[in-house]
Formats: sequence, structure tokens, C-alpha cells
Amino acid sequence: MFFWIVQRDLLLAVRRRSDVLTTLFFFIIVVSLFPLSVGPEMNMLRTMAPGVVWVAALLASMLSLGRLFASDYLDGTLEQMLLSPHSLPFLVLGKALAHWLVSGVPLVMMAPVLGIQYDLPLDALFVLTLSLMLGTPVLSLIGAIGAGLTLGLRGSGVLVSLLVLPLYIPVLIFGAGAVEANMAGVEFDAHLSLLGAFLLVSIVFAPWAAAASLRVSME
Repeated sequence: MFFWIVQRDLLLAVRRRSDVLTTLFFFIIVVSLFPLSVGPEMNMLRTMAPGVVWVAALLASMLSLGRLFASDYLDGTLEQMLLSPHSLPFLVLGKALAHWLVSGVPLVMMAPVLGIQYDLPLDALFVLTLSLMLGTPVLSLIGAIGAGLTLGLRGSGVLVSLLVLPLYIPVLIFGAGAVEANMAGVEFDAHLSLLGAFLLVSIVFAPWAAAASLRVSME
């Protein structure tokens, strides 16, 4: 059932390619506009690159959170998931994985290319990609909790942003901090280790919290 959920959501994403491309284009546009506005000062661009890329990835990931459960809620699939004998947290984990594959993986793949605009060295681009690979799944898992709590509410897009943004701050700090530490010539392993710890904790607890929020919203 877990793999069926992932396969189904990926198939729906392929059929609605505009939703996927909207998230990716938003990320590309936001990251690309900053060098144009700041100018060709390379030292300033290198300094601001980690924060800009991570903030753009966070906003782009949040842009697609409203669609995480909305279509299932409208067509009755979510009710069937709640009534099925399968574990709801595992089904939520499957939907979060599909969300990351659709919205997070393209951002991770585009980040090194966009980082060239900021004149980042090769090792900094590698650390940036690695930090995004560890951090973006956490964004999807935490976002699933907010998407479940705001399901069916009017203005849910604004509400989910208010709910999940404070929880995203530690991921943002350590994700951008890993790249900054690498560029400063100091050890960055601690930042990546904390991102890995956030990921493991999110995998364990976020699906259960999101399942509980879905049950509350459906009642």
C-alpha cells in the first residue's frame, strides 16, 4: 500500500506537470533574481548564496503543500484511506515521499547549476547539494503536518505557512550554515549531522502527527 500511494501520486504529478513546473520555475526565478539585483560583486554573492538558495527552496517547497492532501480530500480518496485497515501514518509517509520526489528532488538537482551564478566553488556546491538532499525531505514531512491541520479550511495556504515556517527555521539555519562553514574553511560535519538527525526524527514522528491532524480535520 505504501508503494501504491507513492506510485499513484507520482502518476498524478506526471499528468499535472504544470504544478511541478510551477514549483521549479519559482525556485529558479527567485534564486536568479538576486544576482541581477545585487550586481556583479562576487564576494557579496558568495556570502549571500547559501541563504538565498535555502530560502528559495523553503518557499518553493511550501508552495506545493496545499496540494498534498487537497485532491484526495475532494475526490473522497482520503476518506477511504482513513477507513482502510492499513496504517495511516505509513500512508502519510508515502504521500510525503512522493511530495519530496516531485517538489524536492528537482530543487536539489537544480541547486548546483544555480549556485554557479554566485561563483560558488565546487566543494561549496557539493555541500549545498548534500544539505538540500538532507533538509528538503524534512520540509515535506513537517509540511504534511500543517497541510493536514489546515485541510478544508478557507485560506489554508496562508495558515499552513504560519504553522510550518517556525518549524522550518532550524533546518534553514543548519542547511545554510553548512555551506557557510565550508566556505569559511571550518568543519561543517556538525551541521550535516544535525540535518540528518532532523530527518530521522521527522521520519519517525511527523507521519504520526500528520495522521492525527488528518483525523481531526476529517471529523
